[in-house]
Amino acid sequence: MVDPADAIGKARAAVSQRADLPGMSLMEHLDELRRRIVHSAIYLAVGFCVVWAFHNRFVDFIQAPLNHIGKTLVFTHPMDALNLDLQVSLVGGAIVASPFILFQVWLFIAPGLYQKERRFVVPFMLATVGLFLGGAAFGYYWVLPGALKILIVDFGHNFTPMVTIEEYSSFFLSIILGLGISFEMPILIFFLAMFGIVSPKFLWKNIRYAILAVFIVAAFICPSPDPWTMCIYAVPMLALYLIGIGVAWWVHPSRRKAKEAAL
Repeated sequence: MVDPADAIGKARAAVSQRADLPGMSLMEHLDELRRRIVHSAIYLAVGFCVVWAFHNRFVDFIQAPLNHIGKTLVFTHPMDALNLDLQVSLVGGAIVASPFILFQVWLFIAPGLYQKERRFVVPFMLATVGLFLGGAAFGYYWVLPGALKILIVDFGHNFTPMVTIEEYSSFFLSIILGLGISFEMPILIFFLAMFGIVSPKFLWKNIRYAILAVFIVAAFICPSPDPWTMCIYAVPMLALYLIGIGVAWWVHPSRRKAKEAAL
């Protein structure tokens, strides 16, 4: 039988825990969302203009892995060169503006967090940007050159390659953005664990499925069928998953409640 006094005490504790969370109506949430989207669009436009001023250098940077194996880009449509410049400026501008855009995301979700949880803003931004850039750098300096060498030089040595701007830019972005986003795994686990959707126990219990998924992704992005090369791509993602388990243990509500109860 439930003790009424105990139930009342738990209710008061829950209310006191939520006392630092400001209440917002639906219209206030929508207005806040609109404000953050507008600010993010402004930062994206500024980033686009900054990168556009140096877009030739960025295009050279993108072509460097292809030039390294003695190949150059060709185009089959008059708009291809301009489209590449616009695409580079847009994606590069988004990366340049990402800290400011992420700060807008944080400002939108911050009202739903406890005051002590809002101190995560700086680690959140540094980790998000750092992990994305780390994944993108891994793709640019390791995955992309290896893929181009194996696909064009090794498998295509009996043919004359004609790498178009459109196909190369799609291939480039799929690797760079794909690995950059996949390296955000600890950030995704951070939010899922913070809101109690996943737990460290659940992540550890299903680690065999995570390993399988990681090796499937590694086999997809790995340019060589060599299993040792595949492991080179899988190991960083597995390490990030294990880091994510530690992050989940750190921020999961059960641990925070136990710590509060101990106090």
